[in-house]
Amino acid sequence: MPENADNLKCEALVIIDMQADMQARMDRGQDHVNGGAGEVIAALAARFRQAGKPVIHVRHREDQPGSDFHPDSAGYQPLPCAAALPGEAVFEKTTSSAFASTGIEAHLRDQGIGHLYVTGAVAGFCVTSTVRSAADSGFAVTVVPDAVLGFDLAMAGLSARQIFDVSMGLLAADFARMETAEEVSARLVSA
Repeated sequence: MPENADNLKCEALVIIDMQADMQARMDRGQDHVNGGAGEVIAALAARFRQAGKPVIHVRHREDQPGSDFHPDSAGYQPLPCAAALPGEAVFEKTTSSAFASTGIEAHLRDQGIGHLYVTGAVAGFCVTSTVRSAADSGFAVTVVPDAVLGFDLAMAGLSARQIFDVSMGLLAADFARMETAEEVSARLVSA
């Protein structure tokens, strides 16, 4: 990670899979954690932008017509909190981890970004996969748990809270630091 304090790009906010399908799940009443994550992410993105730090967007894409994540589907569209501004990097992934099916790692290295603040959806799947891959690739990772959306896994009898708590616990044990949005925002203001 670059040690130059003048390099404002040494850390970035990563927003994972905050797409319309996530809101549709909540609207259908699916058990979830952090239903207000979108507002938290929007505020964090504004703070990162004000600090001159990159905001990186990751979107899930499936190529099967009729899929909720097909580019022509309403579910694919980014939520307002994940709308990219001109010049912000957007990566479309076809796997759980953003590192497995996109050029995000090369982009991060090319931009001198060594520390990722990870937000988005879904806690037990794409957030976890991306955080683990980032840590395994040598990036420092901070997860912002109040900016991470989680859902239940009804077929396994697991509540959203159970999956969320275990996912965050496992990530904190070996792959990432955990900081609230308030803690991250305070650091950005004081930097």
